[in-house]
Amino acid sequence: MKRVFFGLISLILVLEPFTRAVASEDFYANPAYLVSDAEMLDIYSMSLTDVERFLMRGGLASYVGPDVHGVQRSAAEIIYNAALEFDLSPRFLLVLLQREQSLVEDDSPSERQLDWAMGYAVCDSCSKEDPRIQKFKGFGNQVHYAAARIRESYLEDLDYRGYTETGMGPGIEVTIDGTFVTPVNNATAALYTYTPHLHGNENFARIWDRWFTYQYVSGSLLQNKEDGGIWLIQHGERRPITSQTAFYSRFNPDTVVQVSISTLENYPIGAPISFPNYSLLRAPTGTIYLIVDDTRRGFTSAEAFRSLGFSTDEVVDVTWEDLEAYTDGEPLTVASTYTQGALLQDNTTGGIFYVNDTQKHPIYSREVLTNRFADAVITPVTPEDLNVFERSTPVLFQDGTLIAVPGSPDVFVVSEGMRRHIGDELTFYTFGWDWSQVVWTSERAVLEHPLGEPLFVETDFDTADVEIAHF
Repeated sequence: MKRVFFGLISLILVLEPFTRAVASEDFYANPAYLVSDAEMLDIYSMSLTDVERFLMRGGLASYVGPDVHGVQRSAAEIIYNAALEFDLSPRFLLVLLQREQSLVEDDSPSERQLDWAMGYAVCDSCSKEDPRIQKFKGFGNQVHYAAARIRESYLEDLDYRGYTETGMGPGIEVTIDGTFVTPVNNATAALYTYTPHLHGNENFARIWDRWFTYQYVSGSLLQNKEDGGIWLIQHGERRPITSQTAFYSRFNPDTVVQVSISTLENYPIGAPISFPNYSLLRAPTGTIYLIVDDTRRGFTSAEAFRSLGFSTDEVVDVTWEDLEAYTDGEPLTVASTYTQGALLQDNTTGGIFYVNDTQKHPIYSREVLTNRFADAVITPVTPEDLNVFERSTPVLFQDGTLIAVPGSPDVFVVSEGMRRHIGDELTFYTFGWDWSQVVWTSERAVLEHPLGEPLFVETDFDTADVEIAHF
């Protein structure tokens, strides 16, 4: 499937500015806080498949060698198994590999890089031929022993006595390369114990930020791998979806992406989504509102409420706090029609429209219809019935949907009604998407979405090798 992305990418880059998933040039490394404890210990941050896909950016994707037990395994298996055995995040081990020997993004790593992949048991003035360190030589050994040392020495010491063997600990001021540093958490203290230099740890924080502090597009549905909770990413916030009926009335479950809790914690919590579409909510003042996505439409009178076929038995009393998440939409009057929307099909041409109030919105592909109205009833009507409605904007794919045209090299994600080109396969996998989620549709249905900025993850970031004693 790699070929999907590469046909027109050079032309797109000439014509369009692009957005990288991370803007590392603006990143500032806080020496007292390199990474959170939760992120360091998040074993659910990546699956084995995630690690395999992540290593596509360099030569480790094809590496096979002995693990610490002498069993031939891929680099991804060695990294993932060490993460599971020592309860560390696979992301944490990947960043260490890149920080120490630039291994993850090196297309052709040398034997020397592989043999001392984590810089474990090596110092600047030490000979790599020293017989005392040969047991640690080799990619599999390096990953295993480095992970073991961090978990079984550094983190255990921090848990039981509050500082490591070198005196590093949260709240303890130390001098590092002539600078006073007071680590604020165990993860930072462990990293300084492993690498007691500012530059190396600034590189760690910078690589982490570049790889893992990316923003999901607005409209993404993210599911916590641990507890199954689903969140809507919208305007830089994560909004919890607190009921199944609310979820299924508003969203397409095929667009959900599973992520770890540490990924979700990068976003502040926004207003919950608790009520299904077309709920009737009564404010403390007595006004009744019809909920439609993120808007609340108030009834202008009790007569309007009754004339539109609603019953007070359906009304839920709520607080103003419940209603704050919704913006005011067009009021509902006795003249309003199809207030909950309807699908009407021209019985002459076969064209299908989504109709609400005075407007009809054309649907230009079967895929849009399925994406937005999978279980809705379609009502045949005459052209004369449709002509009473004003023609308006077409129905678009739901935000978060992956769309493509058969035969085209381009895959897009829909965000805020725009189509954003996914720059390459690496970006596709970085955001946790799967090929089964791509909706293949007509060119017209795709082009109805205005073109937004392309989406890339950043690669080819140089870091200096840091070789110091890691015992």
